[in-house]
Amino acid sequence: MEKNTSPFATAYLKFLQLARVVKALPDGMEMDANESALLQAVVLRWYENQPMTVREAIGLADLGSPATLHKRITRLREKEMLSTLNLDGDRRAKYLMPTPRTIEYFSHLGQSMQQVQQTLTS
Repeated sequence: MEKNTSPFATAYLKFLQLARVVKALPDGMEMDANESALLQAVVLRWYENQPMTVREAIGLADLGSPATLHKRITRLREKEMLSTLNLDGDRRAKYLMPTPRTIEYFSHLGQSMQQVQQTLTS
């Protein structure tokens, strides 16, 4: 069977192949799409030096109801993908922080993206 695809389709299909590899993460790092979206939102805010509080995270209505988001935060904490931090003098606000395991996860994703870029330019 002849493959008749454009360079853009080929690039995207190569990306999908690499994404499949990324999904084959070590035990305990598997996440569904909703957990992944929440983790990305939290880590992006942390990266921008504006860590997200638990209250802010459960208020992300586009990602689910507060109860559902709280369950997802709990699951991400159980997977050691998120931790919480209280600032000195303010025990009311809990900030969500990425763990070393989360940084490893995003490093893995970044390496995969770099592989895709190298594949596309070669």
